[in-house]
Order: sequence, then C-alpha cells, then structure tokens
Amino acid sequence: MRKEDCFYLGKIAKKFSFKGEVLIYLDTDEPYLYENLESVFVETNKHLVPFFIVNSSIHKNSFLRVRFEDIDNEEDADNIINNEIYLPLTQLPELEGNKFYFHEVIDFQVEDERLGNVGNIVSINDSSAQPLFEIKKGDIEILVPMIDDFIVKIDRENKTVILNTPEGLIDLYLDN
Repeated sequence: MRKEDCFYLGKIAKKFSFKGEVLIYLDTDEPYLYENLESVFVETNKHLVPFFIVNSSIHKNSFLRVRFEDIDNEEDADNIINNEIYLPLTQLPELEGNKFYFHEVIDFQVEDERLGNVGNIVSINDSSAQPLFEIKKGDIEILVPMIDDFIVKIDRENKTVILNTPEGLIDLYLDN
C-alpha cells in the first residue's frame, strides 16, 4: 500500500498492558467510527506494513486501545511506539455539503462570486493555526484562508469550490 493512497489516522502513543496492548491516539473528531477495525497500516522504516487487530475499544474518547496479532509482550509493543497509523482512502466516511477532506479538493477550480475564476487548488497549507487554500493562477500563488464564511459551495460534480471572499483579499495577489 502506498502512503499516497492512505490517510493519517493517528499515532501509537504508549503501551497499555504487559500483554502487548497499545493506545493509539486517533486524530479525528469521530473516534467511534474506527472502533471495530480489522487492520491498519503501521509506518515502519518508511513503509506501510499491515497489522491485524485482535480486539480494540475506545479509551478516554480519543484513544483506541488495541491488541495486535503477533504483538504479545511489552518488548514487541515498545518496537511500534510512536509509529504512525494509516488507513486506505477508501475507508474515509463520505462527507456531504460544504464539508470536505483536504485531499479531496486538490485540483478543484476556485471561483469567487465577485471575481469569477481564481485558479486551481494545488494544495492545502495546514501548518498554521488557520488552514489555507493554495491556489495557482498562471504563475501567481494565491493564499485564501479556509473560513466557513468564505465557502459558498463545494461542487464535487464539477470539481469546483465557490468562494465569497472579502474585497481586497484575492485582489491583493492579482494587482501586481
């Protein structure tokens, strides 16, 4: 399985018992969706390796307590602590309306209600407090905050994000 075909679910945070159980921190708003997984991919030495789950349960709302097949003691568990967990993109729950996954809108056209076609989304910058649409229009890079009030519609059928941005926000990039 290639990392590009997967999404980040969380990280193996710590051991839970002497029998090899671990706690996985789930980086999601809905941890209960992942309570009954059969397997996950654990990143080991920059490769995704399938790990099969014997049993699992939600622990303290954002952790998944897991017993993996062939992880039977503390030493085995120590070897996977801090490793990242991934699942195939096909296992993401479908979102509707104006909710979307960041990867889903890459290559979508961006239209502003006032300015018309703004360009294509080339990536999402989520390294700051406010995620940003990174939009390319020719050689110009345009950064637009991903604020709910700016997003009018996510048109999946036409691969378009329709925005209503305040005057001056996008104009600033185009006036050079």
